[in-house]
Parts: sequence; C-alpha cells; structure tokens
Amino acid sequence: MSDLPPVELLVCTACKMGQPVLEGEACLGAQLFEALNAEALPDGVSLRGVECFSNCDHGCSITIRGGSERWSYVYGRLDPEKVAIVLEGVARYCATSDGLVPWRERPEHFRKNCIARIPPLEPHHD
Repeated sequence: MSDLPPVELLVCTACKMGQPVLEGEACLGAQLFEALNAEALPDGVSLRGVECFSNCDHGCSITIRGGSERWSYVYGRLDPEKVAIVLEGVARYCATSDGLVPWRERPEHFRKNCIARIPPLEPHHD
C-alpha cells in the first residue's frame, strides 16, 4: 500500500468541443466521463465529473491532482477516443510523489495539450 495521497481525476462533463449535441445524446465531455467510468482506474484514483472548467476553446478537459504536496495538471483537447491516453497519464502521475512526471515519460498528447500546471499547496518533502 502506498503512502501517497489519493489521486483525483476530474472530467469536464459539459464540454461540447464546439459540436452541436443532438437531442437524447450526451455531450462529448459526458461521453469521455462515461468511457473513463467504464474502465478500471489505477489504484488510488477516484473519478469525478465537474460541470465546467471554463476551458471551452481547448476541447474536453481533465484535471489530475493528488494531495497538497503534488503538482496538479489540466489537459485539454481530449475526447472519448482518448481514454487509453488518459489512463496512461494518470498511472504515470500516480507513480510520483510530487506530481512531476518527466516530460518525455508523459503521453505525447499530454506533452502537447497541457493547459495548466498548478503548484502544490505545500512544498514537497522527502
């Protein structure tokens, strides 16, 4: 069992990626959330839908955060077809104590579509 705090994967469930939503269909953000919800998440990861990240110009967005000593990240330009990429990125994040996954070890989509990197609330201590 890890001494690391749990990780939250937050998914914008309101994102439409500029696409019209047909009656009876879920928007792309909600579809991404449901696709992730159907998968086995890495140990220690919880999934939560969030109404809006106000990041509408950058496609479907997620936030990964894990305790007060880890960096948090917002990634965009995602869609329901990129579930495997999200799961890979979250797994790599979970393996860190400070949230800093080496750049070359991040999924390529994460390297190219990082919207924000937010510093930890508390400094990291080893």
